[in-house]
Amino acid sequence: MNTAANRIGIIGGSGLYHIEGFTGQKWVKVKTPFGAPSDQFLTGRLSGREVVFLPRHGRGHRILPTELNHRANIYGMKVLGVNWIMSISAVGSLQAKYRPCDVVLVDQFIDRTKQSLAHTFFGRGIVGHIAFADPICEELRQILLQSARAEKARAHDGGTYVNMEGPAFSTRAESTTNHKLGYDVVGMTNLGEAKCAREAEIAYATMAMITDYDCWKVDEAHVTVAMVIANLTRNAAMAKAVVKRAISQIPTVADWPCHSALENAIMTDPKCFPAKTKNELKPLLKKYF
Repeated sequence: MNTAANRIGIIGGSGLYHIEGFTGQKWVKVKTPFGAPSDQFLTGRLSGREVVFLPRHGRGHRILPTELNHRANIYGMKVLGVNWIMSISAVGSLQAKYRPCDVVLVDQFIDRTKQSLAHTFFGRGIVGHIAFADPICEELRQILLQSARAEKARAHDGGTYVNMEGPAFSTRAESTTNHKLGYDVVGMTNLGEAKCAREAEIAYATMAMITDYDCWKVDEAHVTVAMVIANLTRNAAMAKAVVKRAISQIPTVADWPCHSALENAIMTDPKCFPAKTKNELKPLLKKYF
């Protein structure tokens, strides 16, 4: 398996890998100790860099948000030499200033899931506590923000992403509460990716693409699958253009703070590491132990 270092990962909808200039495409299967990823990983070259693309919900959109195996998805990226991940995600707007087809470069998360154990590589005898005050890699976020603005997107700097469980969209009471609390967007997928990416020492940033106003805004039609799909299609061309531009701005050396997130995170005495767990986490721990 080709595990070229310093690759750039892209996680998004199935249509995103149809980007002009994405050459040398090859689907690669990766086995992980955490089960199967969402799909095979598509490797190739784009904007002069080695890239790895993963359709978040599988080709054909077959996997519910709650069913996503974030550990396997991020572990596979790590094994393939990915040091940066750009996440392209459909979200609902919780504030009037974010209109459908706007882009929000979020910098915070609120966890409304029940999936904590599925959002960490640790446990099974090895305890780790990453710093997560700033859950998005700021360096990568700024590259995406500037790239979006260069492509003339309506791009917003910062915002809080409420990660709900799904698969149903919000009740009006939930949506109104999130709106009144001043949160910015709502989605079902990115928190688990961000947590696992930080533990894997991969720089991670979200490009949140607004598809709807959720259901707090009573003078707008409430969110439907048809509405989401229509605006996803409208957003796709912009997302592709931003990704291509951003890739050319990402450095070739992985030396941002996110790339050493585990340096002071492991609590367990290495002499007490269970051999099986240590072996499973080798791609994450080998730099330190």
